[in-house]
Amino acid sequence: MKYRKKPVVVEAIQWNGNNLAEIRAFAGKNVSANTFVESFTRKELGSYINIETLEGIMTASIGDYIIKGVQGEIYPCKPDIFEQTYEEVIE
Repeated sequence: MKYRKKPVVVEAIQWNGNNLAEIRAFAGKNVSANTFVESFTRKELGSYINIETLEGIMTASIGDYIIKGVQGEIYPCKPDIFEQTYEEVIE
């Protein structure tokens, strides 16, 4: 059997390494204060944030999108997958 993904509009913000406050403001209303477990820079890994999701802690690297799902859940998504899955909604 084959299935088609239902059209859904989600909110998202891209992590650029310098917008942690924006991401916290974006996600903070729908998640606990512990969503952003840590944020720091490691030379060998670059800048990243760890996000507590429904599936556990996931790491978002610079360029990844942080998505707010249809039920308010927060999760990271790699840019190539995001671009294949979503298109911008112009209102």
